[in-house]
Amino acid sequence: MSQDQNRFIADHVIGLPRSGIRDFFELVAAMKDVISLGIGEPDFTTPWHIREAAIYALEKGRTHYTSNLGLIELRREISAYVGRNFGLQYNPNNEVLVAVGVSEAMDIALRAVINPGDKVLYQDPCFVSYHPTVLLAHGVGVPIKTDAKSAFTLKAEEVKKAWEPGCKVLMINLPCNPTGGVAERKELEEIAKFAVEKDMLVISDEIYAEMTYEGEHVSIGIFPGMRERTIFLHGFSKGWAMTGWRLGYACAPAPLTEAMMKVHQYSMMCASIVAQDAGIEALRNGDEAVAKMRQAYKRRRDLVVRRFNEIGLTCHNPNATFYAFPNITSTGLDSVTFSKRLLEEERVAMVPGTAFGKYGEGFVRCSFATGYDQIVEACNRIERFVNKLK
Repeated sequence: MSQDQNRFIADHVIGLPRSGIRDFFELVAAMKDVISLGIGEPDFTTPWHIREAAIYALEKGRTHYTSNLGLIELRREISAYVGRNFGLQYNPNNEVLVAVGVSEAMDIALRAVINPGDKVLYQDPCFVSYHPTVLLAHGVGVPIKTDAKSAFTLKAEEVKKAWEPGCKVLMINLPCNPTGGVAERKELEEIAKFAVEKDMLVISDEIYAEMTYEGEHVSIGIFPGMRERTIFLHGFSKGWAMTGWRLGYACAPAPLTEAMMKVHQYSMMCASIVAQDAGIEALRNGDEAVAKMRQAYKRRRDLVVRRFNEIGLTCHNPNATFYAFPNITSTGLDSVTFSKRLLEEERVAMVPGTAFGKYGEGFVRCSFATGYDQIVEACNRIERFVNKLK
């Protein structure tokens, strides 16, 4: 019967892989006493003043639809925040769109600009949804290799090497999930020049910008010729610990924003008004809470990276995000086998690097967005597991 019903399913969906993260964590859900270093979700609760704003909104009866673009008050706050923190200026009236998380913003951006067969350059390793979202938009994904030798920095040389005729979009995630990789200003400027030369649109996902520990975060949109060809994506899930609120946004020139809004209005219509009210409060008064969380993540990062290297799992020091991406090839195991055995034998969950692309083989993703004491215990278990393999 199930085979017969498959005839109703679109070909491009039949061939779509399930999320490597979610598949792995179905195993985790069935086990007890697991320390999870897997899901990229802050262990912090959304700061109280943000939750209070949402409660107050409900008490006032703010339970209705908003504009498809989102509350104008929130769009004004987004415009101001992006201006002072990223150096990008957008008109809140027609160049800012509030979405149901950055995932939806990326989906509507791709669906708004991709014609069937258009090619999209993207980092590899990258977040699990990137390539599938390209496929769902009937595009063709073209991976750009990043590697541990350069701390998974996005290199202009690799972008140029990966480019091929038909590439319409360059999709980047800086800082990057899962590697913590960034791009130095000079590299980003060279990539921007190349995007202009090849007349590519750039979709820039900068959701982890607030978790930059060393150096400066630079948006590709600030370089000459880039504002008119950049869709800037950002949101509240990571920096403000608001994953469950599902609130993100896209900023772009008015014609691109209008195109995204057309897709958005026929699918989501608008983001939750309560979440939007919470977002206003986050942007107005959330800087102190963001700074405290960033400091806590940095302390955890320093611990995790030091312990991995002591254990013999070579790990670069990520300048941003709450992910470490250690190399496990010294154990003689592939990424999936290492992750499954670590889970079964020591009850520690990390995600195989292959969930994030073919260049993720030989690595695992460790999220340090969990409690410090739990991370200490997890590292002890990992050390015990690695020592058993010797």
